[in-house]
Amino acid sequence: MVKSISILGSTGSIGVQTLDVARNLNIKVEALSGNTNIDLLEAQAREFKPSMVAVRDVDAANVLKERLSDLGIEVAGGMEGLKRAASLECVDMVVVSIVGIAGLIPTMEAIENKKNIALANKETLVTAGSIVMKKAEEKGVKILPIDSEHSAVFQCLMGNNIEDVSKIILTASGGPFRNKTKEELEKVTVKEALKHPNWDMGSKITIDSATLMNKGLEVIEAKWLFGLPVDKIEVLVHPQSIIHSMVEYNDGSVMAQLGLPDMRLPIQFALRYPKRSVNGFPKLDFLKHNNLTFEMPDTEKFPCLRLSYEAIKAGGTMPAVMNAANEEVVSLFIGERINFIQIPQIIEKVMEKHQVKHNPSLEDIIEVDLWAREVVKKII
Repeated sequence: MVKSISILGSTGSIGVQTLDVARNLNIKVEALSGNTNIDLLEAQAREFKPSMVAVRDVDAANVLKERLSDLGIEVAGGMEGLKRAASLECVDMVVVSIVGIAGLIPTMEAIENKKNIALANKETLVTAGSIVMKKAEEKGVKILPIDSEHSAVFQCLMGNNIEDVSKIILTASGGPFRNKTKEELEKVTVKEALKHPNWDMGSKITIDSATLMNKGLEVIEAKWLFGLPVDKIEVLVHPQSIIHSMVEYNDGSVMAQLGLPDMRLPIQFALRYPKRSVNGFPKLDFLKHNNLTFEMPDTEKFPCLRLSYEAIKAGGTMPAVMNAANEEVVSLFIGERINFIQIPQIIEKVMEKHQVKHNPSLEDIIEVDLWAREVVKKII
């Protein structure tokens, strides 16, 4: 049972909801981290009184240090601060909810220090899955998924043998543009893309959901989490977001995990595993949600899902390159410098330029990440 946690990315959507769960379950929060939102970080620190707060932005760290001087809380800046927050001796579990590849190094630091991981950061396994999982096995560290889809798969696998699985089915809402034509997608706005039909998430993951890149990243993450080949991982569009994912076994049985779209459920499951705790969250009413539908994803309208499969099949450094390119173009789209349909187009161009390096080191991953970002800038 987890008694104390460190939350990397506490000012984001997952971080805020993790604090809500910790508050309800009376779990001690020993460390918090954020980037530039120091107003919220200060408020969190004053409520939860952690041992330390890490701020990725060094200038913001200095400001927060002054603000929290009356509490005597340690404030550390930059990547070293994040690494310290990930490795505190008094912490049982590190919740990694930092967005993007920025979560990779702190996650590795936590694993090195034998901290169990509650993982909400897809990019850590997308970019360096083989390295991360190998290190976790070496250190005897559990990696428990917080993503609703991977938490669902994890729960459907409990008590069963992975050798008996014929396939994993990851469900996708389809995003806000599921019914739009290719022509209509050329004109969608950032504001429209940030309106997810079912989930309340951060801006980057919401755009990824609109392009179906989010589901592609989840396919790659599932490969590493569950040790299955990618051809046994399928995506099915389920607009209601009630079935969070399914596992089909070789006897034809299908197990599914259902619930309302509320991220506090998988967060609580990870923090309380292997037990379950009573909570006051809304419960699923089948009479109100009695129409569950499914359809195949349209990879012509949403090529990012196809690119994800291509990236993991190419292996090596290709997923890291795809991820870095995606992070850059999503930022450009949010800044209204490119349009929606250019997102997959630019990613594909960057992937075409990359020479894959197999069996990469952590340094190789970081190097190609920077390379891909530079190529995006050149293309723009």
